Amino acid sequence: MKFEFRLPDIGEGVAEGEVVRWFVEVGATVKADDPLVSVLTDKANVEIPSPASGRVSAVHAQVGEKVKVGGLLVTIETEGPSAVPVAPSPSRGSEAAPPVVPATPSPPKLAGGTKVPTGIPSILASPFVRRKAAELGVDLSQVTGTGPGGRITETDLEQAKGGNAETTSSPMWPALSSATGPGLTPEPPTRVVAPSTDDVRERVPIRGIRRVIAEHMTESKHRAAHFTYVEEVDVTELVALRDRMAKHVEKQGVRLSYLPFIIKAVVAGLREFPRLNATVDDARQELLVRSRYHIGIATAAPDGLLVPVVRDADRKSVVALAKEVQDLSERGRAGTLTRPELSGSTFTISSLGALGGLLATPILNYPEVAILGVHKIQRRPVYRSDGTLGPADIMNLSISLDHRVVDGYEGAQFVAKVKSYLEDPHQLFAELA
Repeated sequence: MKFEFRLPDIGEGVAEGEVVRWFVEVGATVKADDPLVSVLTDKANVEIPSPASGRVSAVHAQVGEKVKVGGLLVTIETEGPSAVPVAPSPSRGSEAAPPVVPATPSPPKLAGGTKVPTGIPSILASPFVRRKAAELGVDLSQVTGTGPGGRITETDLEQAKGGNAETTSSPMWPALSSATGPGLTPEPPTRVVAPSTDDVRERVPIRGIRRVIAEHMTESKHRAAHFTYVEEVDVTELVALRDRMAKHVEKQGVRLSYLPFIIKAVVAGLREFPRLNATVDDARQELLVRSRYHIGIATAAPDGLLVPVVRDADRKSVVALAKEVQDLSERGRAGTLTRPELSGSTFTISSLGALGGLLATPILNYPEVAILGVHKIQRRPVYRSDGTLGPADIMNLSISLDHRVVDGYEGAQFVAKVKSYLEDPHQLFAELA
């Protein structure tokens, strides 16, 4: 008999997932709890096991395709006297019944083995669309989605509002006036010329983690008012201290980078300037100042940039931070980080290590209000306060702020505090747990 398996609710408000890998193909025999499909949600891969034993007769979603919760994934031919009940697809504006699955299968698992619950939301919309709907006063249950699988898009909101949302005032920002009026003539429309595709070497689908990153970065630039401030730091003493400590720490199999010291300096700065350890709730027009220090560490992975989180960084020593950062980085490159390890940060540090360049303007890890860019250390001659000229190890720090809620002066004061700890790293021992 045919058993149609639909994408279950994997929790935390997830409305859809992108198929990144099938572990089976049509015609293959599968057993209950065998790996069936890997689905990407919010930068974490969810491995979903087979709900039943049998032969795969149809696969209904291709790699790279997004499937909403309740959407059909696969049909399995099972043995039995009667067909297994098939859950109906969720309908907008009403509560949808959860998919009917046998009692024996395990729930889907995140990378690392974390199990997640099941259930189906009734409205398919991204967090950004939900926030914008709240700002515009649009009831999403009354909006018909035109996106894939009935997903509500920003254009749908504009049409539901009866106008262009781009010209609608946000409670935090006044609407811009149009470029017409006395003495002003609107510019003629620009003619768009499509670029030639004769020299295209390869077409690379933007999907998986890369698509999640693209959506998140676009939302960040659209929502926040980015402002970047840069400072130069003399880290000569930090270089010497790190070199001395590394000889002892690395005997424990842990590589001691500069990052644990920078994390400690950042926490010290956040304690003095707590408004930077915060997130913005645009729907409620509130700044949520956090009391715990969960530091996101931007990490390069084969499929794109990940931001694993070091939780309660203020309670950990430099050595403990070094161990955790090394573990998170290695598992990030291996693709085995769990969803909780990739969420919940209150402040982010972005560092490219030796390839850090001289300057960058990091994009905020929205809805956070600040991100610190750490750049490469270079030895060069500098004039010191006593008028002498000598070699020094110099590093630039660049902080990007959400200028809607954090003033540039406050950000500059924060960077000055971080700078003072990095230039005199012995102060950091007062910060050690």
